[in-house]
Amino acid sequence: MSLKQQITEDMKAAMRAKETARLGTIRLLTAAIKQKEVDERIEVTDAHILTIIEKMIKQRKDSISQFEAGGRQDLADIEKAELVILSAYMPASLSETEIHAEVAAAVAATGASGPQDMGKVMAVLKPKLAGRADMTMVSGIVKTALSKA
Repeated sequence: MSLKQQITEDMKAAMRAKETARLGTIRLLTAAIKQKEVDERIEVTDAHILTIIEKMIKQRKDSISQFEAGGRQDLADIEKAELVILSAYMPASLSETEIHAEVAAAVAATGASGPQDMGKVMAVLKPKLAGRADMTMVSGIVKTALSKA
């Protein structure tokens, strides 16, 4: 079953169970998916959907920090609930040791010799690790690995 079908089935289940918070979040996700299909005139793949979910998760994390800084815990709690629902669609995250191994393999494959080669290494890693690792953390690990090289 594709990710899009899974999301549709989850939306139907949330409707039947009258889970309004879950239903609202899934509807936001389906709207974002449809928007991408319409804007780019494509049929979205699981990779496209994961990119959309990643973006939505990042937005939720930013909102949570802003709401907490502003003393709006009620709104932060809503965002946290949406974050949990969206995170359920992401594949299992890689451990830090697995990320280090991927970075080392990418550095060796590209023949990177210093910080100037960071773009090459990230270009190799991004498709492999998309949705499975925080790319900000990966970037930091690559930067550290290349500064030692």
